Amino acid sequence: MAEKMSVEEIAEAMYQMIAEYAGKKKFKPNDLPKEMVVQYGEDMVSKDDARKAVNMLIDSGRCVYTYFGGTFIEVPHQEGAAM
Repeated sequence: MAEKMSVEEIAEAMYQMIAEYAGKKKFKPNDLPKEMVVQYGEDMVSKDDARKAVNMLIDSGRCVYTYFGGTFIEVPHQEGAAM
């Protein structure tokens, strides 16, 4: 039996997914834990650990909450002058 994913591993998988779909798809905060369970299975990812991973991404600044008719999680946008 495979070992459960750590919160850090879940956060990294979420970040990769959010970055991959940047500009194409927006993820709601509640969708990310569900998506991780679907991708990796309930035996590898618990919803509680996935929620902690979402908080870790936000707290670290790797992802931010945005609001456009609903709350979403995205990779922070680079300003034109910051490039």
